[in-house]
Amino acid sequence: MNPQNTSQTVVQQTSAAFIGASWVALLAGFAAFNIGLWNAEMALNEKGYYFTVLMYGLFSAISVQKSVRDRLEGIPVTNLYYGISWVSVLLTVGLLTVGLWNATLTLSEKGFYAMSFLLSLFAAIAVQKNTRDTLQNPKPEPTNY
Repeated sequence: MNPQNTSQTVVQQTSAAFIGASWVALLAGFAAFNIGLWNAEMALNEKGYYFTVLMYGLFSAISVQKSVRDRLEGIPVTNLYYGISWVSVLLTVGLLTVGLWNATLTLSEKGFYAMSFLLSLFAAIAVQKNTRDTLQNPKPEPTNY
């Protein structure tokens, strides 16, 4: 390695396996949560509450990922939006926790909803990251020598 040429950066491509695993995790978490709601014996307004918390959670998790990434890349993000994004994620986790704590569900059902919710949030962040990486660093064209 030439010590004078330290400005070169290696851009790693996100593997197709990781992209696929991220989408599978997102779809699995989202589907599991909603199938659980569909089959649950709870009032429609309760189902609506949990569905809204899931959708708000997915949006806020993606907002946090985008805000963090924008800041790292020097794209301006206001402190207000950045803060609201983080508060929103914490709020959705809190709302789900309070809802499940007070729900008349078995512990296994509560755990199921909590885990599928967290899986969905994590996967949404990974899918957003992969999408952004792919748009910023498209695969190089193959070279024929």
